[in-house]
Amino acid sequence: MAHRGGALLRANRGRENTVHAFTEATRLGYRHLETDVHTTADGVLVAFHDTVLDRVTDATGEIAGLPWAEVRRARVGGQDPIPTLDELLETFPEAVLNLDIKAPGAVAPLAETLRRHAATGRVCVGSFSLRRLSAFRALAGASVATSATQLEVVLTRLGLPFAGRGPAVALQVPVRHRILGVDVPVVTRGLVERAHAAGRQVHVWTVDAEDEMHRLVDLGVDGLVSDAIDTLKRVLTARGLWA
Repeated sequence: MAHRGGALLRANRGRENTVHAFTEATRLGYRHLETDVHTTADGVLVAFHDTVLDRVTDATGEIAGLPWAEVRRARVGGQDPIPTLDELLETFPEAVLNLDIKAPGAVAPLAETLRRHAATGRVCVGSFSLRRLSAFRALAGASVATSATQLEVVLTRLGLPFAGRGPAVALQVPVRHRILGVDVPVVTRGLVERAHAAGRQVHVWTVDAEDEMHRLVDLGVDGLVSDAIDTLKRVLTARGLWA
């Protein structure tokens, strides 16, 4: 998956989560794109990672507190407008989108947008928030694939037998997680095997180092989320995994 369109690709530096970035990813041959969703104060669903505009645009302010008329004037890297999810779904009709719900206000607009575009079958939706993900599942039903909650990931990592009973189609996890100052491996061969036994895939983020990509492929993971999408394509091609 092209993380925010592939933020480390030379052509995308400073231009993450834009139509330009996703276009560059598709030119490389990527069909799976990753982004995040927020809503403006007047309910427009936008593809953007941060809560505020400050880090990557020439504007400032919290997205949830600004109307779309102001957000649309912001420029990522000083040049690219922030896309709406409508725009991405229309611009990339063949792409599969992995969507992270970053704000509670995005839950209902996301479910409605996917229905309106008949796009429920080409997305996977996740969130760090159990409340947001549960609310989305209640609205969208089984028509939309969702990733596992953090609790489900922990249960699978610990090998507990009831870990695979939820509706999630995939565990989307980091390579490791820092707990009490210690880096604890999340992605292990056991986790991958237990996820597969439960009929789930394992997607790992955000993997930019070539040797780490090879190691995770050897473990049997099903997907890699990366900013370094040129490196990822090279690894997958060398492994015979690039279609």
